[in-house]
Amino acid sequence: QVQLVESGGGLVQAGGSLRLSCAASGRAFSRYAMGWFRQAPGKEREFVAAISWIGGNTYYADSVKARFTISRDSAKNTVSLQMNSLKPEDTAVYYCVADRMPLRPGVTRREYDYWGQGTQVTVSS
Repeated sequence: QVQLVESGGGLVQAGGSLRLSCAASGRAFSRYAMGWFRQAPGKEREFVAAISWIGGNTYYADSVKARFTISRDSAKNTVSLQMNSLKPEDTAVYYCVADRMPLRPGVTRREYDYWGQGTQVTVSS
């Protein structure tokens, strides 16, 4: 069982940066692939980024490549999402997710068993 708590959301102007953090409680954090999804008003929840539980391989949606960076600190049981060059279309609720020991981190909602409550990110134009 893993519990996830996000922090770091807020309001930022276009072109600015934010750093989201997710604190995980529970055992064996290092055995979980971690990721982020987001949901904008009136839209489907979509994959943003993920990091594997072994090797630290990272995966990104095309819409955020070269702007967002996911990282994890297994000593602190945290995963972070550094978001740079933010755009108004990045406005959404961002969710931290976890999946135990997948062969490869998934990009669909059903592949993740654990979800945080979400944190709001608003980018003004």
